[in-house]
Amino acid sequence: MISIDKVFIAPVLSEKTNRLREKGKYVFRVDPRATKRDIKEACRRLWNVHPESCAVCNVAPKPKKQRYKKGYTSAWKKAIVKLPEGEKIAVFEGV
Repeated sequence: MISIDKVFIAPVLSEKTNRLREKGKYVFRVDPRATKRDIKEACRRLWNVHPESCAVCNVAPKPKKQRYKKGYTSAWKKAIVKLPEGEKIAVFEGV
């Protein structure tokens, strides 16, 4: 089990995640070793919310080219946490 303060790396902020947030879904970049249970428990303890569900997916590396060198971006793990209606995470809301 991973330490609760090390489960979340950063929130994912984009137009798509902003639309999801209106539906009560929050997207995070998480530690690759984190499980769904770890993520839900970390949400409960860090922000005092009660997640309904958690979807996790591994984001594959994408090919990139810089000048004459070819390479790939890093692979990472993404979690989408769904909260019940009326609950919010203050970090996203600017409170």
